[in-house]
Amino acid sequence: MTEQSPPPMPSSAPLTWQQAIFNRHMFICVLTGFASGLPLYFLIQLVPAWLRSEGVGLTEIGLFALIGFPYNWKFVWAPLMDRYVPPFLGRRRGWMIISQFGLIASMAVLGFIDPKFSVGLVAYGAAAVAFCSASQDVVLDAYRRELLRDDELGLGNAIHVQAYRLAGLVPGSIGVILGDYLPWSTVFMVMAAFMLIGVAMTLWIDEAADASIAPLSLRAAIVEPFKEFVNRKGWASALYLLLFLFLYKLGDNMATALSSPFYLDLGFTLTEIGTIAKTASLTAAIIGGLAGGIIMIRLGINRALWVFGVVQVLSILGFAALAEIGHDRFALAVVIVFEYLGVGLGTAAFTAFIARATTPAYAATQFALFTALAAVPRTFANATTGIIVESVGWTNFYLLCTVIAVPGMLMLFKVAPWTEKTSDV
Repeated sequence: MTEQSPPPMPSSAPLTWQQAIFNRHMFICVLTGFASGLPLYFLIQLVPAWLRSEGVGLTEIGLFALIGFPYNWKFVWAPLMDRYVPPFLGRRRGWMIISQFGLIASMAVLGFIDPKFSVGLVAYGAAAVAFCSASQDVVLDAYRRELLRDDELGLGNAIHVQAYRLAGLVPGSIGVILGDYLPWSTVFMVMAAFMLIGVAMTLWIDEAADASIAPLSLRAAIVEPFKEFVNRKGWASALYLLLFLFLYKLGDNMATALSSPFYLDLGFTLTEIGTIAKTASLTAAIIGGLAGGIIMIRLGINRALWVFGVVQVLSILGFAALAEIGHDRFALAVVIVFEYLGVGLGTAAFTAFIARATTPAYAATQFALFTALAAVPRTFANATTGIIVESVGWTNFYLLCTVIAVPGMLMLFKVAPWTEKTSDV
């Protein structure tokens, strides 16, 4: 009804880019990105650097990617988070606070385990972090899908992804630098304390409009999201879309899986990695996030997948070049800046595409299914990266990652045609 519509401006007046970016919804996307990205980068950047500095081999570190299996299977328990409402804060916020306190506890405890004594025990601790992180992702993704209008998906997800990547500076820069000066147990406790930002966000935000409408039964929570997706797409298109979700980020995920050990093997110290490699990405991530969101507004999600995907493929070649150049601080900074611009923007467009493929009524389970499938390469393919590097060397490894990235780009002809007009503009 008219009296319920927001009063600021008539519908005929388009939003300026300042109004589109600087509003409550976009700020919430910044906070969800930070809360979601911090534990993942804790696992894929700080933990490998910690293990490598403690003398653990590349093969073992590569296999540690397998502890990320909760990211691949989160759609299994996503229906439970859709169906059941915690007795406090509501359906979405209640699960947020539960998963966030689980993260704080598991991240802090992990630092008290000695990898020289038991690598297996470290794996169990890291798996606990991954489970809580994947659970938080389920509810944050669902909340963001319910919060954003369709015309906000491109920009909102671009901002979310860049905040997600900026969160990597905490474990990847601050945490790595602290590792040169403090006991690792203290470092891990400091990293866990940063999750209090996510807790503060949960207490500050309100439930989205559709969040209170839970499925009537557990069966409905499990069956209906998959049934709706297949009925809407058809079996052939649904399977093709799922294959695309697996392949689009495959080369990129493999290329970045062992970035911290890669820098260490080139002769960079932990402090150099923290100050140069990670800090250089800060400006690129901020500029890329804002520019990428605006570009997606102009191009639409389909064309953004093409443009950012090409840059993403080229950025992998930057790692191959660095492997040949060796220990060069300027070259490291250039490669990392390009990687954050290209890969970050590609991830932003990819996440917006996933959000558009979901139905708000089944946001948690569908979003969990799609992002879990996209995370399969990061877990199982990445587990082989250490073996591949030790067999063929860093340069050939990154060239292989470039080749692997091509099939996902070719699938864009059908999944996201350049000429197709999309409703997100």
